[in-house]
Amino acid sequence: MSYFAGDYDVVVVGAGHAGCEAALAAARIGCKVLICTINLDSVAMMPCNPNIGGTAKGHLVREIDALGGEMGINIDYTFIQSRMLNTSKGPAVHSLRAQADKAKYSTRMKEILEKEENLTLKQVEVIKIDIEDGKVKGVLTKNGGYYNTKSVILATGTYLNARIIIGEISYSSGPNGLFPAKELTQNLMDLDINIRRFKTGTPARINKKTVDFSKMIEQPGDEKIVPFSFISGNLSRDQVSCYLTYTNEKTHEVIRENLHRSPMFNGSIEGVGARYCPSIEDKVNRFPDKDRHQVFIEPEGENTNELYVAGLSSSLPEDVQIAMYRTVPGLENAELLRTAYAIEYDCIDPQQLKLSLEFKEIDGLFSAGQINGSSGYEEAGAQGLIAGINAAMKIKGKDSLILTRSDGYIGVLIDDLVTKGTNEPYRMMTSRSEYRLILRQDNADLRLTEKGYDVGLVTEERYNKYIQRKEFIEKEIERIKSLQITNKKEVNEFLLSLESSELKKPISMYELIKRPELDYFKVKQLDEFRPELPEDVQEEVNTMAKYEGYIQKQIEQVNQFKKLENRLIPSDIEYSNIHGLRIEAIQKLAKVKPMNIGQASRISGVSPADISVLLIYLEQKYRRDNL
Repeated sequence: MSYFAGDYDVVVVGAGHAGCEAALAAARIGCKVLICTINLDSVAMMPCNPNIGGTAKGHLVREIDALGGEMGINIDYTFIQSRMLNTSKGPAVHSLRAQADKAKYSTRMKEILEKEENLTLKQVEVIKIDIEDGKVKGVLTKNGGYYNTKSVILATGTYLNARIIIGEISYSSGPNGLFPAKELTQNLMDLDINIRRFKTGTPARINKKTVDFSKMIEQPGDEKIVPFSFISGNLSRDQVSCYLTYTNEKTHEVIRENLHRSPMFNGSIEGVGARYCPSIEDKVNRFPDKDRHQVFIEPEGENTNELYVAGLSSSLPEDVQIAMYRTVPGLENAELLRTAYAIEYDCIDPQQLKLSLEFKEIDGLFSAGQINGSSGYEEAGAQGLIAGINAAMKIKGKDSLILTRSDGYIGVLIDDLVTKGTNEPYRMMTSRSEYRLILRQDNADLRLTEKGYDVGLVTEERYNKYIQRKEFIEKEIERIKSLQITNKKEVNEFLLSLESSELKKPISMYELIKRPELDYFKVKQLDEFRPELPEDVQEEVNTMAKYEGYIQKQIEQVNQFKKLENRLIPSDIEYSNIHGLRIEAIQKLAKVKPMNIGQASRISGVSPADISVLLIYLEQKYRRDNL
């Protein structure tokens, strides 16, 4: 028996990183939102690594923030260590990464949800999405409550039919020992949604009191803390160190002797795991010539003795894990507080989704996060934000927010999932973006704040800060373009001191900065009227000046790309009627239903020749329709 429990514009199923961003976005845009979670203690939980950001993932967090999301602000409030990665490389791959106090991160995000005016957070399990005539009508909970709704966002993470595997032992469980969601998968299958089985895992947690840090290399945070959020301002905080140690031949011997007990190798794991985040047994097996692997010891918070052992993800039996840890320098007496495990879970084929993250065949049903085949908190948060925005836009009768590959890493992430699909948990990497020089983390606000403001998610106060920063940058670039540096003696002596060649004739400050050995900061002495500007503005000016030629080339590539993206494909097109398309192309195009020629060209199995045929067909159709 069920009872009527209430009316909502949007119901979000799951309160992990995707669910939180989705619910907040829809509520802040003005929708009445219900967010359902199996356990209120699992809101924004970090069941795996205790950090936010990292290579490419830092870009996603900055983009979430620029659009008006919460993840960047939340980590700025709750981090215990901050580091900028890849600083020896160019600015396109600089990525911010922060260790989080896991408990505080979760607690603060829960508080934000609870305070949001249009949002209700409940501990309840959704077991059925009610669809009528291909359209969302409501949801049914395990407790018998039925909620009317116009839109549902699935953000179930790794909970669907979840199974924990540790060596020969396996049992039904969600992450961190929480209940799994055992009924919703069947409902999704009944709705003709294609389900697949993926796997992920997490290392053990060990007791800080049993670790000998003197045998490890300390990894302190950066002296200068760079915030994730563009509105956080200057941050100052005592930071907690991480530590680096290594496996050795003894470690690898323990693993090799017990591979027959590993579910990774004895066939007891069905799900497909992430290639870019292998277990230690997989690394030892795949790279037999490597005599050691990095192991990072990362604190899980300021008020806990739990340490996360990054690099030793495993599904080996507990006794093997203990023996393995005892061989690692500094971990000889380590006590396991939580055993490493693998977790299998159900997820969907993301090619069933539109670029808005709405299902193609079910009106009002959206999907975001690990249920879409991605991995990682940041990838989940990014999808949740877009799903929440687009659910709200749909309810308000407005156009969806579709980010293209040239708009941001979020656009790359969603386009890859929806257009190309994935056969393993998808992880964001800078190499996935063909426009990474213009999609830097430092300019995410310049690229996306306007879009966040247009959909109603970016506040007026935040928007004004963005406008001010943009004006500072533009005015300073104009100023240094017009500032002439003469070739007088003292100037040349200064340049020689910086191992830069003398000037033969006057040159603009803008052109001078382009020299490889110079930058905006090094030549400050030659600029007596330089205004006092925020450091992030100065960094942006420096990057735009130094890399102008490369940036311009990428902008030209983007303009070519946009021509293809602007060639729209009718949603009712019958590919089987297009003479000259190969059978494989017909099948793939009919499955993905691309919005435009650009998206069609990225579908695996669709050749350039197929695109030429499609373009000719669309041109002929346009002429016929306009006779």
